[in-house]
Amino acid sequence: MDPSISIKDLNLSFGAVEVINDLNLDVGQGEFLVLLGSSGCGKSTLLNCIAGLLDVSDGQIFIQGKNVTWEEPSKRGIGMVFQSYALYPQMTVEGNLSFGLKNAGFSKAEVAERVANAARILQIEPLLKRKPAALSGGQRQRVAIGRALVRDVDVFLFDEPLSNLDAKLRTDLRAEIKELHQTLHNTMIYVTHDQIEAMTLADRIAIMRGGQILQLDSPKEIYNRPNCKYVADFIGSPSMNFLDGAISLEADGTPTFTCGSGTFSLEGYVFDDAPAAGGAWLGIRPEHIASGEAAASRAIQLQSKVRLVEPLGSDTLVRVMVGEQSFWVRMDGRTDITEGDPLPIGFNPVRCNLFDTKTEIRL
Repeated sequence: MDPSISIKDLNLSFGAVEVINDLNLDVGQGEFLVLLGSSGCGKSTLLNCIAGLLDVSDGQIFIQGKNVTWEEPSKRGIGMVFQSYALYPQMTVEGNLSFGLKNAGFSKAEVAERVANAARILQIEPLLKRKPAALSGGQRQRVAIGRALVRDVDVFLFDEPLSNLDAKLRTDLRAEIKELHQTLHNTMIYVTHDQIEAMTLADRIAIMRGGQILQLDSPKEIYNRPNCKYVADFIGSPSMNFLDGAISLEADGTPTFTCGSGTFSLEGYVFDDAPAAGGAWLGIRPEHIASGEAAASRAIQLQSKVRLVEPLGSDTLVRVMVGEQSFWVRMDGRTDITEGDPLPIGFNPVRCNLFDTKTEIRL
């Protein structure tokens, strides 16, 4: 099956500033793709190129097999939801939903049917006669999504639609967007800097940096096997812990890792290529570290001292020092531990990630 969206050799520059560089991307039919990255990485710029809000410098964009590189936004067959609700304050919810359809020349019956269908899907039927000022933030965002939904298009583009909402509303509406995708099976591209949104919503995540896609894969694969140190550090909260050291090979070929805390066997680690000696970063996520008595059963064991305790209810984040190295450890929420306590920690190589010191590429 042909991809729903295909981007080929895309480049975008503003004068001498190169924003997107030779980017290629295929989005499958009915896929939920999330563009994730820090501010300035090019994710919203890429979305605006797909929407036709920015003219590309070079390359081509195809939507449903049609070359839309120079088509107007209205002719691309997309629905877009912005970070700002951008609702007409003088119109009711019904008026906001129907305005674009009326301008496009749809009949009254067709407009009424599409508005009613969108209102039913988004559960905003009781709000149709209200004006935006009488709505909560979550309700306004539902209306903004409804404006895109009534267009009955194959592709929906979301540009950080939840960033203006409080934490609980973000959680609630995030679940509703996922259910909406499961109901409609439309292709959706969603831009965010929030990794929780990305991990919970996406079929695949594109991690972006400097106008390029560093890794494009499922949330599970990106979390467990990041392809470079930047992705490993970006995904996860707290981020991955790193030890700076070097890989050596024993006489029998067994790889070991040496750092300021000692030398440890890497038996059980799955290398992408044959292991070789050289400088490396060893990464381990806070939730993959055992502590206290449980650390004794792990292949790699370290002695640490508690520096900071952050109770979160369901679990507790503990910042420890291993020599001069700071480590985050995720522990049970019932843990009774205080600053200054000694804490043995340990982990197994199979849960680690190794990256070349020079290239920062996964080993």
